[in-house]
Order: sequence, then C-alpha cells, then structure tokens
Amino acid sequence: MRPPATPSPVRPDMTAGRPPGAATESAEPAGPAPFRRAVATLQAILSGEPIRPELQLAEMPAPQRLAPYAAALEGSVVRDGDEVAGGRLIVLYDPDGRDGWTSGFRVVAYIQADLEPEIASDELIGSVAWSWLTEALEAAGYADASGTITRAVSESFGAKRDDPSTTELEIRASWSPTGDDLTGHVTAWCEVMCTAAGLPPAGVSALPDRSGGARP
Repeated sequence: MRPPATPSPVRPDMTAGRPPGAATESAEPAGPAPFRRAVATLQAILSGEPIRPELQLAEMPAPQRLAPYAAALEGSVVRDGDEVAGGRLIVLYDPDGRDGWTSGFRVVAYIQADLEPEIASDELIGSVAWSWLTEALEAAGYADASGTITRAVSESFGAKRDDPSTTELEIRASWSPTGDDLTGHVTAWCEVMCTAAGLPPAGVSALPDRSGGARP
C-alpha cells in the first residue's frame, strides 16, 4: 500500500448535512442531541490517547446525501513506515429513522488491507474476516449487519513482470447500533482494521520469526 499520509488536523466541527441556514462558525456540532453526542464521542477518541501506536486516526469530510446528519473518520495502520491497512468509518443519523435501521443511527465501515499470500489463498478468508467484525461488535451491541468481503489479486506484466503479485482484502459493512454510545463501534472498526493488517491483539507481543524479524 502507499506510504502513510499525514493525518489532517482535527477540527471541532465534524458534521455534514447541516440544515440550510445553520451557523457554520460555531464549534458546537449542529443537529439533534443524539447526533451531537455521537460527534462528541468521535472528537473524544481523536483527542484522547492513541488506541494503538500503529494506528492513525483523523477527521474526514462526511458524505452529505446519505442522511440528514453525518460524521466520518479515516484511519490507517502503519508498520515499518508503510501503510498496510486503511479505512473509513461513517456515522449516519436520521431522526425519522430508515427502513432496515434499528435506530436513527447507521454505521458504515470500509477497510482495505494487504494480505500475506498464504492467508489470501485460504478459501475461508471471507467468512473469517466477517467474523472479525461481528465478534468485535458484540460488546458494543449491534443489529442488522450487512456487507461484502472482497479479495483482489494484482499481477504485474511487461516491464513490471518481476514485481511480486499482491493481494488486498476489502471489507465493506454497515450496521445499526443498539445503544447511544458509539465508542465501542469505533473501537471495533479500529480492531478489525488492525487485525486485517496482521497485528496481534492489543497487549499481545508479536512472536519473532526464524529470520529474526517478527510475525503476528
């Protein structure tokens, strides 16, 4: 994957879909109280202690047509100076709810990561990756999860024929939180992104391989 980008500065207003005529100079997010609490959760995570040293999080512009109110984060996992996984998390809020939404909230997640060849060849990698997400979300509480898992193999030809083939894993998912606290949902997204990047669980050290390096 590409070298890591420098995260953009965190700005106090992370919202999109602001009602017409709403003030833009205020540091307070616009919208109903549940959405304001959700934005405050994202801001607290961005301004707090890093979840993991390899994980970089930053604000990103939220889509404006998916719901009346939206906020978004982008993340990347960096190992040895290279970005090995990246993703986006979008929090959508509609006070009137939507068909298929358990509440007024819907969380949309996207993760892309490089895969080791032996892992990429596993026919069960799709179901395994989906289980990473559902297991990570259990503690947070979720409903109506849906998504896709995709493996993309890139082969080089011509002048690049000696370049090794690469395989990427792509996870696209959405779900409805069953509670008002979105902290666990952000943490779950971060956990899956780190797992897809091959990092060991938080608090577990990587084991050295025979060449003297480290492996998850």
